[in-house]
Amino acid sequence: MAKLHTSTGSEAVAKNNNPVDVYRHHISEKLEPIAGKPSSEIYDRLAWTQTFDKGDLSLPVPALRIQGKKPAEIAKEFAEKFPESELVEKPVANGINIQFFFKPQPLSKLVIPSILKRKSEYGTNRKLGLRNESDPNSRKKIIVEFSSPNIAKPFHAGHLRSTIIGGFLANLYNAAGWEVKTINYLGDWGRQFGLLANAFELYGSEEKLEKDPIGHLFDIYVEINKVSKPEEDAIKEKKEELKQAAEHKKDTTDVEKEIADMEAKSVNEQARQYFKKLENGDKAAYATWSRFRELSIARYENTYARLNIHFDVYSGESQVEMSRMERAVEQLRTSGLSEDSKGAVIVDLTKSKDKNTKKLGKALVKKTDGSTLYLTRDIGEAVKRYELYHFDQMLYVVSSQQDVHLAQLFKILELMGNNEVAERCQHVNFGMVLGMSTRRGTVKFLDDILRDVGEKMHEVMKKNEKKYEQVHEPKKTADTLGITAVMVQDMKGKRINDYEFSLERMTSFEGDTGPYLQYAHARLCSITRKAELTPEDLASADLTLLTESHAVNLVRALSSWPDVVQNTLKTLEPTTVLTYLFKMTHMLSSSYDVLQVVGSELEVKKARMALYEAARQVLNNGMKLLGLNPVQR
Repeated sequence: MAKLHTSTGSEAVAKNNNPVDVYRHHISEKLEPIAGKPSSEIYDRLAWTQTFDKGDLSLPVPALRIQGKKPAEIAKEFAEKFPESELVEKPVANGINIQFFFKPQPLSKLVIPSILKRKSEYGTNRKLGLRNESDPNSRKKIIVEFSSPNIAKPFHAGHLRSTIIGGFLANLYNAAGWEVKTINYLGDWGRQFGLLANAFELYGSEEKLEKDPIGHLFDIYVEINKVSKPEEDAIKEKKEELKQAAEHKKDTTDVEKEIADMEAKSVNEQARQYFKKLENGDKAAYATWSRFRELSIARYENTYARLNIHFDVYSGESQVEMSRMERAVEQLRTSGLSEDSKGAVIVDLTKSKDKNTKKLGKALVKKTDGSTLYLTRDIGEAVKRYELYHFDQMLYVVSSQQDVHLAQLFKILELMGNNEVAERCQHVNFGMVLGMSTRRGTVKFLDDILRDVGEKMHEVMKKNEKKYEQVHEPKKTADTLGITAVMVQDMKGKRINDYEFSLERMTSFEGDTGPYLQYAHARLCSITRKAELTPEDLASADLTLLTESHAVNLVRALSSWPDVVQNTLKTLEPTTVLTYLFKMTHMLSSSYDVLQVVGSELEVKKARMALYEAARQVLNNGMKLLGLNPVQR
């Protein structure tokens, strides 16, 4: 193998654990005297290609900013002058790009042993998360806030997407060596808890609460709303009557008294009173609220575990101290940022001289009745988190419907003088899920979705009797495949795109679906079992025997996995990983007939099995990064 000319090159390779970096250094150092540019400058501009016919790496000549000649002429000249190399073929000038093709044998010898040695660590680069590369304890800190359902309300599609994408981002930053803290910011405060407490007194069952807290709280919440809704409608009607009477200058005393009596006796007023007791620290009210919250969290934890998701902190609106919110409101007032508007307090961003800030409109900080809003809580919570965790970055994984709200939050934090908080915050948004319902009707909870998809998956599996008989625990496997189906359908497109929730499509083994990925992994595991080779056999394989184009291209694909992970840190798109995995598994499925293991001569068998084991490891790593549980059979 060609040696690297500088110690910095080999150090960088060791540091990044990325085989392609060997080639980046090699090419940039060979080109340095030809281009008259520092190798570091060339290195940074060597880009990976979308398709192998365009090479393994490509250099866009205009990026070097060389004066005096046309880029296409320079590309041709540099390609011709590039010296003989043990690692790369003679470069190809294609318009303004120079394309570099890796020589197959050195690549196989570098990539396959690297994967077999590093196993689950292949593709990760934990030094990316260090503030100081020479100090392994200087890890950067990131908070990922995601999922955030409302207690006693449906776990809707937005929560599902936030849960899947947030879990993936936590895995991604962990793979990059960051210190990750996951936070679930629950909707666990407000008047609905007054309604809930009263509903439990009227309709509650201890037995049902213990068995299914989330479902039971939702059911009694629906029941109490059946009472409160007609009351609200009747009060609204009376208020309209009052308005008409006032317009016609009639005596309104009786109507006003009637409205006051109706409001005083209403379910909503009782809820307000209860919530007031809760805010004022009433022990009995607090105990009831705390129990509802803790039972709900315990149930959520079980469901999240099925998705391989763990939260370090269950926070929520209830955890933001009133003093923090009042301080935020006061700070806005004294700095002249807020103003009174018809009894409410607002921040009018339309008055800003900055055109982008103007677009953010008017942000409501305090309602006319003096109660605080989400924005005030979010300001208090963001500052509190920074004081507690000193994070380098905080991601809010929230739907695009909250684009304006979060943009207002970040801008107001900045204007208040909390720049160090605002500049570290980022909104990772996503589109809508359309038509999400279960067989039993509209979705209420995440468990409904997972149960339904698991049942459908079980039906699909039973259609292939021969394969079904080979599955050890079919129902458990169907559950795993169902979860994979839901998660892959969610992550397939770009985050911002809406998508149609389709049970039929997501549970198919045909096309780019979750079950297809699982099948690809299980098939590789099956080949391993049938081959009956040891890790020592694979380590001693003669990889020069991998000469077929299918084998060569598969190695090229495996070499790019670390680059894919690193690129995903820039895009924050799960589809960056998924697209790679589907492309790689398609290459695998077309290789099986050409690169047979069982029945081949021993040395060929060992080489091919080493390749397939490397492919299985990369597929396994990619699936786990996405939060999936790869099945063995």
